[in-house]
Amino acid sequence: MVGDHPLSARDFIKRYKVRLIAGSLLAGTGFLFWNSLPKPLFNDPTCAVLYDGEEQLLGATIAGDEQWRFPPQTRIPARYLKVLLEFEDRRFFGHRGVDPLALGRAFVANLRKRRIVSGGSTLTMQVIRLARDNPPRTLVEKLKEMILAVRLELSRSKSEILSLYTAHAPFGGNIVGLDAAAWLYFGRRPERLSWAETAFLAVLPNNPGLIRSARGLESLRIKRNRLLSALLRRKIISNLEHTLALAEPIPRGRQVPPRWAPHLLETLIGLYPKRRQFSTTIEIDLQRMLARIGRSQGEKLYAQDIKNLAALIIDNRKAAVVGYLGNVEVEPGRDTGQANDLIRSPRSTGSILKPFLYAAMLQSGDLTPETLVPDTPVHYAGFSPENFDRKFRGALPAREALAQSLNVSAVSMLRQFGVGRFCASLKKWGMTTLVRPPDDYGLTLILGGAEGTLFDITCLYAKLAQLARSGRRDTPEVAFLKDAPPRSTGMADLGTGAAFLTLEALVEVARPGDESFWRSFSSSKWIAWKTGTSYGRRDAWAVGVTPGYTVGVWAGNADGEGKPDLSGLATAAPVLFDIFNQLETGGSFQRPLLSLKVIEVCRHSGCLPTDNCPRTKVWVPFESRFSTICTCCQLVHLDRSGRFQVDSRCEPVDRMVHRPWFILPPIQEFYYAQYHPEYHKLPPYRPDCPGYLDAVASRRVMSLIYPERGTEIYVPIDLDGRLGQVVFQAVHREPDATVYWHLDDRFIAATRHFHRIALQPEPGFHRLILVDKEGRRIERSFRVLDRG
Repeated sequence: MVGDHPLSARDFIKRYKVRLIAGSLLAGTGFLFWNSLPKPLFNDPTCAVLYDGEEQLLGATIAGDEQWRFPPQTRIPARYLKVLLEFEDRRFFGHRGVDPLALGRAFVANLRKRRIVSGGSTLTMQVIRLARDNPPRTLVEKLKEMILAVRLELSRSKSEILSLYTAHAPFGGNIVGLDAAAWLYFGRRPERLSWAETAFLAVLPNNPGLIRSARGLESLRIKRNRLLSALLRRKIISNLEHTLALAEPIPRGRQVPPRWAPHLLETLIGLYPKRRQFSTTIEIDLQRMLARIGRSQGEKLYAQDIKNLAALIIDNRKAAVVGYLGNVEVEPGRDTGQANDLIRSPRSTGSILKPFLYAAMLQSGDLTPETLVPDTPVHYAGFSPENFDRKFRGALPAREALAQSLNVSAVSMLRQFGVGRFCASLKKWGMTTLVRPPDDYGLTLILGGAEGTLFDITCLYAKLAQLARSGRRDTPEVAFLKDAPPRSTGMADLGTGAAFLTLEALVEVARPGDESFWRSFSSSKWIAWKTGTSYGRRDAWAVGVTPGYTVGVWAGNADGEGKPDLSGLATAAPVLFDIFNQLETGGSFQRPLLSLKVIEVCRHSGCLPTDNCPRTKVWVPFESRFSTICTCCQLVHLDRSGRFQVDSRCEPVDRMVHRPWFILPPIQEFYYAQYHPEYHKLPPYRPDCPGYLDAVASRRVMSLIYPERGTEIYVPIDLDGRLGQVVFQAVHREPDATVYWHLDDRFIAATRHFHRIALQPEPGFHRLILVDKEGRRIERSFRVLDRG
């Protein structure tokens, strides 16, 4: 403004032109300065690294640019920081990116030597140099580094700048960063390095190429020792530490990165593709033991043409995976599926799910451990389960059926409990592979009709152990990453009592080889365990539980090829017990008295007793509402000789002898009596007594094994193209009885002793009638399906 008149815009620009230009240049320079750093500062790919629970390296994959560059760490080991600052930048915490004293000292030194022997660079300037891919060492580049170093100091803390340096400094060859160098040169994490090792890594980035030759190694040794002496002079280390450090040798080359859990690392990379560092719950000593056993047992299996083996160890106290053997490689270079992580691969479950059906039925009150379950030939719409030994026991207590892994009994139990109900429970408890509707699995679900992973299956058993051990239903989900968020097991509907009784039954499973005498030795270990073998002998399973650990083993061929000698007992169980023999298993589970109760049951049937039953006591889950009443023990009326049954139509009541009698259905009795010589068959009716013609008596005397009620039959075609035959089978209490067979009111044949005939019925509905010589009869309707 001039006087009372304001300046025009034109006059203003003329008067303040120089100032405006200077201000614009200053603003532009400031803008360029502030945005001068590379964005991002570093964008190099990093290795994927796997650590155990104590941060010991389990494995690593090389970075995408073929460099061993571990993910950056925020921590700086205190020892390394002292040594690094002594060697590279004593006044690091006192300058703002550029150290004038260091530059002056470098200028004088270079002038004296008439060549460049020192650049005077601070650590901040070295970070800038690394971020710019080591441009040529010129004065212009040095000025750029100084400017950018000042800029970096304005936006990053000192600790962040140190972290950038330690993560990206070169350590010779394709090793980048302190973490990678510590592991590949010394096999330890940086915090555990000695003074000599730390000093070596401090001087190496100054000239990383020296590591390649003997002369270079000697030069590195001299530099290291000179640095150690400087540390002594500054009283950072003691005389003794200095002497010991000087005696340590220089590493002659890098070590091979460990591969203790390669399949776990690859699996984690697949699950978390954006993560590059995985801190797991694995315990390296157990992992090494597992790898050693896997190698030894894998070689034995390979000799049997069984090429793959996987094993998992879970610490039940921590709910954590502590050992992970995803596969074994016996013959390197040959593709035998060894790259597949078989812990996470769905495989046919065989019989391995039977304990969970038993536990569920105990919890729901559908049975007690002593309840008799049937074990006789059955047919379910084309499905005819068989036991592994192809024998039948007639009937036996549920706990024995589980311990002997009887398929027929398990199918009968599943039919009683319900496929959909059991399938829903398995899903809720953590089985992730049941993706089809329950009807698609049907009753085969309990015999391997579904697929499961070794991880899921072993976790299910570990949850049983956690329930039996802690008494708490909110136990945490099993994890293998230290930072995994806590989750409940999803087994809240299964009680501690049911879990304990299930494991108690599994202790009775017969062990393989020398382990079968385990009760004879005080040093033997309490192990509840179960095996499984899939159809076609493609998958062998063994899972064992102790208070301390749960171990799961799978063996077979990754391509699904079956082998005649493959089974859970012969193939997987020896590996299981080899592992348990190396573990401190923690004794046995204590009976959870608050989660159990005692009830009286029939000593014969395991059901609630009637007046005709001998009684015994049995433990059941506290929540159990078991209500099945015994129907096997009945009051039988005999004549005075005790040889014949009678009734009031042929014997006065006052002359009868009334005796409780354990009576099984004829089909169960036929097989049961073969294993129980103490079983007394029901006496026949006296010939003068009309009771033997009663319908009830007929059912007691004769029974059809096949066909069952409502059966639909498909008559097969033989290999020669001719129509095959269907075998019909019955049993009779009297060993010498003659049975007359009729089909659609037409006599077919008579059988004695062994009641079995082969027929070729036409498509359609039919009625089969069996009559014995006393006139007792049974009938059964069935349908033959059209072959077209």
